[in-house]
This record gives sequence, structure tokens and C-alpha cells, in this order.
Amino acid sequence: MNFFKKLFQPSANVKFTRQIENILGVKPGNFSLYQTALSHRSVKEGADENNERLEYLGDAVLSAIIADYLFKRYPYKGEGFLTEMRSKMVNRQQLNDVALKMGFKKLTMYNKFDNALKSSHIFGNTLEAVVGAVYLDKGYSKTHDWVLKSIVIPHLFVDDLELIDINLKNKLIGWASKNGKNLGFETLQEKLENGRRLFTIAAVLDGEILAEGKGFNKKDASQVAAQIAIEKLGL
Repeated sequence: MNFFKKLFQPSANVKFTRQIENILGVKPGNFSLYQTALSHRSVKEGADENNERLEYLGDAVLSAIIADYLFKRYPYKGEGFLTEMRSKMVNRQQLNDVALKMGFKKLTMYNKFDNALKSSHIFGNTLEAVVGAVYLDKGYSKTHDWVLKSIVIPHLFVDDLELIDINLKNKLIGWASKNGKNLGFETLQEKLENGRRLFTIAAVLDGEILAEGKGFNKKDASQVAAQIAIEKLGL
């Protein structure tokens, strides 16, 4: 029997539900929502079977919850600061790192023979899809509490993020200029994902690609690329 058919047999459903409870701290009410949220399109092609639609919803819900959290945490900060903090908390690399720490690699169903997927942001995307599933299953209030308890407080250290220079791109450009390096940012790819444009931007140092970043706008993608480049350079 096909592995994925086996996975969703009644006995497997019980085991899968327990995994969700143990890793996510959520007791599924509507099992099929979580099944869909954790299914990448590499194993489920149908729009009603894979997690892309739930990812779209979860992205919006997560962004709203983070915006609300920051608005209340920083009552005297301006719009620019709040926007930058939200970008630090929900950029593609950050969410992927959080998802891996939460154990999403064990839960996500994807084509494990595709090596490119292992180094992509599918786990962060799956995390957003799960947020969408929790929202549909439990409602906004419980999703809000779950996001704070399971994602923000244990994994997104806001005090530390506040100290990070959001404009990592400028930091990298300044380093390159000071050290006589030729640095540029190039758009490698632009494609539609879940109805949104996803950009892949490369940080190119002396003609060689140093790092790549993805984002739903060029600014965020450039910042992710700059962050990875800075980590690689040890700056």
C-alpha cells in the first residue's frame, strides 16, 4: 500500500493526531485541516489537498497576530519601528528556522527524494499553513493565544530582535565598500506562489553569488539574502 495511503488509515490517524498534539500543543478538532496543512504540493497536487491555500490564509492571520502583539507591546513606538519589527519576526528565513525548531521536519509530508526541497523554506511555509488550519479549526482567539504561546514566546526573542539592525543590506554594502569589494543584489527569479509574487534575490560579491533570499517583495528578499551573507562572512 502506498505510504501516504497508509499514513491516513484510522490507526495512523490516531498516531498522527498524537504527533500534532505533542509537537504543536494543539488537539485537532478537524483532522483533515491539519492533514492538508502538512501536505506539500510535491505529494499532493490538488489545490484542495496541499497546503498552499492554507499557507495564504495563515500568512495573513499570523501577520495580524504579530501586528497586534507588537502594537500592544510598544505603545509609544511609531509605524516604521512596528513594521520593521514585524518583518524581523515573520521573514521567510525566520519562520523556517522556527518551524525546524518546533519539529515540522517530522510532520511535513513532502517528496524527501527532492534534495532542493530540503534546503528551501517549505517548513516555514508549512508553519503558516498550520496557523491557517488552527484558525479555521479553533477560531481567532484561540489561534492568537496558541501563536503567542507556541511561536512568539519560545522562539521569537523580541528583545534580541529589537537590537538587530533591520537594514542588514546597508550594513553589508557598507562592509563591502570599506573593504574594496564589489557587491550587488540581483533578482534571480520571480514567480507566483499562492497568488502572490515570490522573489529570489541574490547577494553577489565580486561576481560570485554569496547568498540567496526569498520574500514576497524585493526588499524582504534582499534583507534575507543580506542576513545569510552576513552570517557566512561572520560579520
